[in-house]
Amino acid sequence: MPHTRSAKKQLRKSHKRRLRNRATMKALKTQLKKTRAASTTATIEDLRKEYNLAAKKLDQAAAKRVIHPNMAARKKSQLARLLRDKEKAAQAAPAAPPPSA
Repeated sequence: MPHTRSAKKQLRKSHKRRLRNRATMKALKTQLKKTRAASTTATIEDLRKEYNLAAKKLDQAAAKRVIHPNMAARKKSQLARLLRDKEKAAQAAPAAPPPSA
């Protein structure tokens, strides 16, 4: 336990910051999971909405220094690649004409 006033205050500050950072990380991880789940089940529009929310949360966490900015950039790049691949697959699928009987 801290003894001096400044050490006690620092303990209070670090406790509040820890709780805030944990809440931010929890929200971020939840959004990333939702985005990855949407990539397998949802439409392209839903996936794009989830990606935009995830990118926003990543940027906010990086701005608050909860995560490193390079990590935010890396995750956004990974999710953008996932979105792009899904869009390419969706464009390629309707391009093939249905077989005529």
